[in-house]
Amino acid sequence: MDPADFYTGIVADLYGPLKAVSQDPAPYAAFVQEAGAPALELGCGDGDPLLGLRRLGLDVEGVDSSADMLDRCRRRARQEGLDVTVHHQRMEALDLPRRYRAVFLAGPTFNLLPDDATALAALRGVRSHLAEGGTALVPLFVPSPTPAEQFGRVRTATADDGAELRVSVVSEERDESARTQTTLLRYERHHGGGSTVVDRPWTIHWHSREGFESLAATAGLTAVSVRDTAEATLQEYRLRSAG
Repeated sequence: MDPADFYTGIVADLYGPLKAVSQDPAPYAAFVQEAGAPALELGCGDGDPLLGLRRLGLDVEGVDSSADMLDRCRRRARQEGLDVTVHHQRMEALDLPRRYRAVFLAGPTFNLLPDDATALAALRGVRSHLAEGGTALVPLFVPSPTPAEQFGRVRTATADDGAELRVSVVSEERDESARTQTTLLRYERHHGGGSTVVDRPWTIHWHSREGFESLAATAGLTAVSVRDTAEATLQEYRLRSAG
């Protein structure tokens, strides 16, 4: 399933209450301050850390393929009295009017692009939207198979209206040759006598360091640094125009 279709409807509604991690804006603020503004967050979703960066007064825009997630982001911004500019576009088909000193993804959203061809198109879009001397920050990871004991285990939260929200892993398929792992997730909303249950496949596509740097080079980008995060789960690539 395309990420633009995955993060819609019930999944967008459950994303905020059920997400496991909220991105700390501090490291991205440091990146923007170092690389310069304006900045662009790819895959900004419902606004973390974009809104936190706007609270700091940084000139940062966002782009996302899900209209539903962007609606949530705009609504959150209005509630906080924040001015935010977001664009509804796919990462692999960027066509924005500005060029940016800093382009970044908060977490490994790039891994949601399903294959190398789509990833290459996204990197070409990054290259074309970087201002002269600009830097892109792309975190990547290699997923581990979901432990057997996690299948069927339900994570719950309560919505503002009192509805019970649930998400669980139903099944998983992993293809080492294609470098993909597809996890079937079940999303549920129960309120009063009514229930909504939706199963959606969530696909992660991973890259070797050599493979990603080759894609970047083909897109006209050079990896100027690669850093392992403190948790050792992500590698952060900093990319600049190759010429």
